[in-house]
Amino acid sequence: MSRVSAVRFSHFLPSLLLLLAGLSAAYVKDLNVFFISLFNVLPTLVLLLGGSYCAVYRRQRELFLMITVYVAYFLLDTQTDYYRDHGRVRDDAAVVFHLCCLLLPLLFSIYALWQEKTHLFRDFVARCAVLLALGSVALALEQRYSQALLSGLAQIRWPALHGAWMSLIQLSYPMFLIGFIALAVQYWRQPRPLHAAQLVGVLGMFWMLPQTFILPFTLNIMCSQVMLMIAAGVAHEAYQMAFRDELTGLPGRRALNERLQRLGRNYVLAMSDVDHFKRFNDTHGHDVGDQVLRLVASKLSKIGGGGRAYRYGGEEFAVVFAGKSLEECLPHLEEIREIIATYDIKLRNPDNRPQDDQQGRQRRAGNGASNVSVTVSIGVAERLAEQRSPEEVLKAADQALYNAKGAGRNCVVASGQNRRGAVRLNGAAG
Repeated sequence: MSRVSAVRFSHFLPSLLLLLAGLSAAYVKDLNVFFISLFNVLPTLVLLLGGSYCAVYRRQRELFLMITVYVAYFLLDTQTDYYRDHGRVRDDAAVVFHLCCLLLPLLFSIYALWQEKTHLFRDFVARCAVLLALGSVALALEQRYSQALLSGLAQIRWPALHGAWMSLIQLSYPMFLIGFIALAVQYWRQPRPLHAAQLVGVLGMFWMLPQTFILPFTLNIMCSQVMLMIAAGVAHEAYQMAFRDELTGLPGRRALNERLQRLGRNYVLAMSDVDHFKRFNDTHGHDVGDQVLRLVASKLSKIGGGGRAYRYGGEEFAVVFAGKSLEECLPHLEEIREIIATYDIKLRNPDNRPQDDQQGRQRRAGNGASNVSVTVSIGVAERLAEQRSPEEVLKAADQALYNAKGAGRNCVVASGQNRRGAVRLNGAAG
């Protein structure tokens, strides 16, 4: 799949919902005792639950992202508690706040971009060392050079870039900008729910910091939401690993089994198989074979008539039509079979790849590539009185697929048809 097709709004949806929920809760003025008590313990509760979840599944990157957010929450919450109790800020409040505004986006971005290595223990020690080193330096500066550090942090270094709306120190804005750009590039290169959660989390923290001493419980709510975004990203990826095929991007066998249990009285199931795939794979190599599977999957994913395609296994795909009859589905299956059959795949020599896009277009327009075509055979069955369960309908569709193979391939055969009853355009077999 291309990077553009791999980018999905669903990657961002859980994090955006959590962000909107956090913003809504932060602006509520009158909170009852229950919510006040909940918000006081929520960050610690989320860290314990989400951190335990990450630790059990050895997701060290996500664990340290949560720890980073919680450390910032702890330091700033100490200041806000003092402010609420005494009506004024502590003497070191400005230094602590500025350091958090500077180091939080830096450390969050470092851990977000830090891919997990094979040696988990060494990776864990290295992450701890980075957190300890930055924390120790910040603590030493805060203890010994408070006034000098405060003046240096609060200095406006680029007056032309400073605006009246800026309520944080100037240095924190390039930190957030660099971190956001780096995380956006990471998501573009590897579109994953976790990378999307990191992006939205940066936006949440950027909104949170200026409101820390203005809106009550903003710190508690938004830090909890950011940690929940990370935990939700991990859970989303775990779901995708279990229910979505990594190669084709289609829902996998487990997702199909769950869908079959939720079908109503009327439905149609189709089984599709790439013709001569093993011979094609042996001739052109596994990389080209993977390309063929992705091509077939991309075409099947766009099937009309309300059909939903699934990767069944190997070179087999299943298509589910809920609430449809066999007569309604056959034209859509025949249409997608023809689209696949008439699509030419251009094979190029991998040892002689073009150096740029222009040269690649010239070779594709000339004779620098060989064309191959792929065909599929499709068997389809409808729920009937004699085949009431999804398993029986699927078995009938599989038998129809076997008949399509026997009818010469590159055709659609319905359950109950003999080999001569194959549906085929122009009577051509692949």
